[in-house]
Amino acid sequence: MSGQTTATRWRGRIRQFGSQLGRALVYPFSSGPRIVTTLVVAAVTFVLLILSTFPTYTMQMLGAGVQRYLVQAFVDLLYTTYRSVGVVGVSLIVAYAVLTGVALVNVAAQVRLTGVASLSDLSGVLPGLFASGCASCGAGVLGFLGFTGALAVMPFHGDLLRAGGLLLLLFFLGRAGDPRRCRLT
Repeated sequence: MSGQTTATRWRGRIRQFGSQLGRALVYPFSSGPRIVTTLVVAAVTFVLLILSTFPTYTMQMLGAGVQRYLVQAFVDLLYTTYRSVGVVGVSLIVAYAVLTGVALVNVAAQVRLTGVASLSDLSGVLPGLFASGCASCGAGVLGFLGFTGALAVMPFHGDLLRAGGLLLLLFFLGRAGDPRRCRLT
């Protein structure tokens, strides 16, 4: 009997988590302004992640003229990223950028509705953003730390690390749920 109640509790928790994750993912797409904000944040995040894959090149190109070389640097580095990690790796970076947009819109909504002091649920999103961001941008953050080739020696060119970071971000989003709902934990 005890085993059945434990299994039933776990199923209930998993259903509740799935429900909260669904609400957290749907909220940013529930109105026009939120959709636009989410997509703008996702696009900016994607561009920054791609530009950070090779920071030295980006700094040299942008140092020569932001207006003149920004698009060229982005296209070159997107192609290099695609050639390095393939469609799966680039898709994981896109997924991370979209989830970043979702998370930041949710954080902004919770701050607006409940104030800065009650960010206990969404404060957990920050580690997910940083963990996934490091994994998604490839050698960008690691390059700044002196570990430029670290992802190249990982299995699947770091795709497992990227996927793990995305799962971490999804976990924290699911834990937080819909930012309009105040729930006590």
